[in-house]
Amino acid sequence: MFIAITHYKSLDSKDINHFMSIAPHIDYLLIRTPMSYSESAAFVDNLIRSEFPRNKILIHTRTDLLEEFGLSAIHFRENDENAFDYKKRHPEVSVSMSTHSALSVKNAQSNGLDFVLFGHIFETASKRDRPPRREQEVADALSFDIPVIALGGINDRTIHELPGGFSGIAAISFFLNANPLMIETLRKEWKGSNST
Repeated sequence: MFIAITHYKSLDSKDINHFMSIAPHIDYLLIRTPMSYSESAAFVDNLIRSEFPRNKILIHTRTDLLEEFGLSAIHFRENDENAFDYKKRHPEVSVSMSTHSALSVKNAQSNGLDFVLFGHIFETASKRDRPPRREQEVADALSFDIPVIALGGINDRTIHELPGGFSGIAAISFFLNANPLMIETLRKEWKGSNST
């Protein structure tokens, strides 16, 4: 599973053009933005009108947007009780969560979530003040029966260092700066290094 995460900013038509170009090469676009409800709704509406696949839109936290546009996937912050409640009430919706510890991964699994993002795995510009997860932390997170998506500092240089066992990768910078060929090359490299 490849998940592109938007920059935390106001999104516009330039962003839509890029997302359209990479849509065939990703599984989800995680929309995480400080925009107001009306701005976010207008953006999602424009994205859908541009024929971005509805089933690849992953909304961050905004259940109102998810329901207004008939979307099928939502993502929450670590240990957000709303995620667990929403999954219980809407088992047909894919519900995921960010995690930073094995305990959070276990909690997500126990509450029936569909997958988790776990990180950060490598040094990353967005988390300069925090060290990456240690090898044992990664192993512990991967010990549960829930798909775990690697997050943080993943790119064409670090992909070969990614431990096996992850069900995919999520990234901000890589996907937002990559063209389709770069994404497919990374996918091949990930599959190759994940199969050994």
